[in-house]
Amino acid sequence: WSGFTQSELLQEIPEINIKELVDYATGKNVGIFLWMGYWGINRDMENVCRRFSEMGVKGFKVDFMDRDDQQMVDFYYRCAATAAKYKLMVDFHGAYKPTGLQRTYPNVINFEGVHGLEELKAFQVDQVTYDVTMPFIRMLAGPIDYTQGAMRNAIRDNFHTVWNETMSQGTRCRQLAEYVIFDSPLNMLCDNPVNYDREQECTNFITQVPTVWDKTFPLDSKIGEYISIARQKNGVWYIGGLTNWTQRDMTIDLSFLGNGNYRLELFRDGVNADRAARDYKREIITLGANKSLSIHLMPGGGFAGKISKID
Repeated sequence: WSGFTQSELLQEIPEINIKELVDYATGKNVGIFLWMGYWGINRDMENVCRRFSEMGVKGFKVDFMDRDDQQMVDFYYRCAATAAKYKLMVDFHGAYKPTGLQRTYPNVINFEGVHGLEELKAFQVDQVTYDVTMPFIRMLAGPIDYTQGAMRNAIRDNFHTVWNETMSQGTRCRQLAEYVIFDSPLNMLCDNPVNYDREQECTNFITQVPTVWDKTFPLDSKIGEYISIARQKNGVWYIGGLTNWTQRDMTIDLSFLGNGNYRLELFRDGVNADRAARDYKREIITLGANKSLSIHLMPGGGFAGKISKID
């Protein structure tokens, strides 16, 4: 949206009218973030923040810092302070792991500092094992900008790197579960919009998942092998689980819900998900006195669910 080098942020390309987009989005109750390289905002931070704040932009996704030396740490603080002055949020992408900056500047809402899903465009790595390891280590430092939500999913033998039409490793339900498992106050739908139109059940679930939580409850987990978490917002619980490349049966104890009956909307790996990773099953389960849930996870699999109390 900016100048050809993406370093001159005050020169918008004529094909994109930022103000028109912001006004249109505002009418839909949608806020606009602008993605930019750090070099551009660092050149003229005050004027960039002032201009786009006055235009109605909600914040910036600042990218490509890619280091954590003294000069760059100073940039983070200056960027956070200047953005706060103009009531702008900041998502630090291409960033080192958080060290508490968001406590001083709550307008800093997210940090990458993680080997996120976008890396699969170019690298043949074991993202599945990473996903069940990272929450125990990196995620303890603070929120992550992982960019999950792939609707093109592949089993281990079928995965390959494709720059323009990236696929994820593991099952579709794995992608849904990551919205519950990962701590990410500003979350992503990383795939092509038309893919979400085609997958309305999954899209409906993703868009219901909160991005901040009132309570978090650890379930059955083992670092590097599997993880399951329950989180609650405004009295509604969400559960999510991931496994490594080993298929397994998990028994999830939901007794923390207490007495009463609950409705569980559950997404679990389909019977063919070990061959076609997109295969899943959605079901509605009533939880009464028995609050134990048995789930089979395929290799690279996952599960996700929403639990609401029945009046």
